[in-house]
Amino acid sequence: MKKFLRAILRKLARLTIWRYRPGIIGVTGSVGKTSAKLAIQAVLERGRIVRASPGNLNNDLGLPLAIIGEWTQDELALVTRRTPPGTLRLQKAAFWARVILGAAWRIVVKSPDYPEILILEYGIDYPGDMKYLLRIAQPNVSVVTAIGAIPAHVEHYSGPEDVAREKGKLIEHLSVGGFAILNYDDLAARGLQARTRARVLTFGFEKGAEVRVSRFEHRVRNGVPDGISFKLEHGGSFVPVRIPHAYGRAHAYAAAAAAAIGIAFGMNLVAISDALAAYAPADARMQVFHGIKSTLLIDDTYNASPASLAVALETLVDLPGTRKIAVLGDMLEIGKYASEAHGHAGALAAMTADALFTVGPHAKMIADTAAEEGMKKSAIFSYAAAPAAATAVRDFVKKGDVVLVKGSHDMHMDVIVRELCAAAPALAEETALS
Repeated sequence: MKKFLRAILRKLARLTIWRYRPGIIGVTGSVGKTSAKLAIQAVLERGRIVRASPGNLNNDLGLPLAIIGEWTQDELALVTRRTPPGTLRLQKAAFWARVILGAAWRIVVKSPDYPEILILEYGIDYPGDMKYLLRIAQPNVSVVTAIGAIPAHVEHYSGPEDVAREKGKLIEHLSVGGFAILNYDDLAARGLQARTRARVLTFGFEKGAEVRVSRFEHRVRNGVPDGISFKLEHGGSFVPVRIPHAYGRAHAYAAAAAAAIGIAFGMNLVAISDALAAYAPADARMQVFHGIKSTLLIDDTYNASPASLAVALETLVDLPGTRKIAVLGDMLEIGKYASEAHGHAGALAAMTADALFTVGPHAKMIADTAAEEGMKKSAIFSYAAAPAAATAVRDFVKKGDVVLVKGSHDMHMDVIVRELCAAAPALAEETALS
């Protein structure tokens, strides 16, 4: 059944692109795809009809769905991890029927509301995934956010270089008139420049990036975090940017990638800065909430990789608080690199946190390394699963603490967030199709 559905969705998506001829912006990377996608949407939707794929609809079923139409969260929940396989079969069948029949109708009867520009995520888990997705939709502009020294999903590849080659296929197929937008600070992403005929535009914090972030800081008002601010520089000009309700350098990277896209589309820096004020992070990506007992809670539970964990711990240091508490779960899908990655995370935690809670067998290596690096053993606690950790952290925190919660999706670290949040946040979007 899935094989048939996969084939029919691919065909309908290709026909939809043929019928409407939208501009396509493709976004890939091991870190920051969704944030970059939303920032790009914020920049381009002024004056254009733009649609960004919801959540992380980025695989063999998700990408066609994002091309074919717009779907409510309730509809998508039927075919994502929120609904276990084998349940709600009639509702699922009805949804897929609506998708197929609706797509066929819109191919025959052209809709005036179809977007001018699609912003699509291209996610890869296995070798060959990118090639399959590119057969569905080839971008005019491609963005590589960051790959990292130990990328997500590396366990399915021979090594990090193989992951970079797979992701690099997104820019290989660009035409001479296209744009490849690359993260200058990420060596793997920067190293892809020679693999495209398109014009390359780089972004990042380091000198040498064509769209550069400088003077980054977390804003604090009356002792309370109030978003981030920084300057964007390009071609000798610069503009200040302020983004409320966003925290961490990851969102500045997303904004810089979006600025590079804006420049490629002929926008000036002032218009780009104004548009970025409307950018809002996706659920569970470095969101900050008021926690119980007058604490501050950083929810970064959507997923975890070595690169994103390092940025999250850096943010924990930057935000004001009496004690800095890191609650870290396993980083999954990194295979033979698990020991190295979790050990490095432990060293970072020892430098950045006053107390450490870990969840899962791999994260126990974070705890062990933190102790070896000098963190007091009385401040380190390890648990097998999130519910037990949630109770322990709840009892441990006190007024003025800042608590970071992060781990791979399957570690269910959102359980801890809901336990610690003074007003329960919305569940993180789950749009990885089952």
